[in-house]
Amino acid sequence: MNNGTADGAPDADGDGAGEPACRNTPIDPAGPYAGGPWRNYFLILLDRIPTPIAVCRAHGEVLIANPAMAAQWGTVPGQLRGRNLLDLFEPRAKAQLDRLTEALRLGRRSRYPVEVRWRDRSDGAEREGELTIDPVGDPSVNPPALLALLRVRESVPSPAPRGSASPVEARILALAAGGATTASIGTALGLTVDGVNYHLTRLARRWRVQGRTALVARAYVLGVLSPDSWPPAPA
Repeated sequence: MNNGTADGAPDADGDGAGEPACRNTPIDPAGPYAGGPWRNYFLILLDRIPTPIAVCRAHGEVLIANPAMAAQWGTVPGQLRGRNLLDLFEPRAKAQLDRLTEALRLGRRSRYPVEVRWRDRSDGAEREGELTIDPVGDPSVNPPALLALLRVRESVPSPAPRGSASPVEARILALAAGGATTASIGTALGLTVDGVNYHLTRLARRWRVQGRTALVARAYVLGVLSPDSWPPAPA
């Protein structure tokens, strides 16, 4: 990973210092599970894991992310493809990032923790945590893909307004209020069924309600949905 530029592009002088070569080498985000039906199993499992996870290139470009990671950006997984992890997460110590870059340059494969801070786009709260970076995939591929797992530090302040909802969550609630099924909501927003359920479960825990009907009612009470619109729409 290289934070020389915001989008992970090479340095302006073209020497590519600090960034592994072969950045355009095709990499399947499923890694060793890329062949046959295992690739679909891997992607389904990734969607269901509540831990924020992304698979990216060595310079940080996101190849695939699960709904939990996309929620940190206030968006859906498909919108993260091509973005750089360093657009969101700010390393607290540049030396940790330099250590990872040097290890990748030398072909080492180990687990590298990077302390980060960021603003959760779903509720605007400042957060701190740790990205654990693991080089993955075929050992013959250099540089390798990186598996990034985010651990949110529990000591950070809890999200402020209970009535807050990210743009994606508000759109899910609006479609649900109009009677859309989970599958049709997913189709409309580019999410899997598991992705939609992840957001609904997250909202239910935040607002302490159970069931879709209660969620929609709570959304109107809290001003997340406009009371004067039909079809239902975010306020």
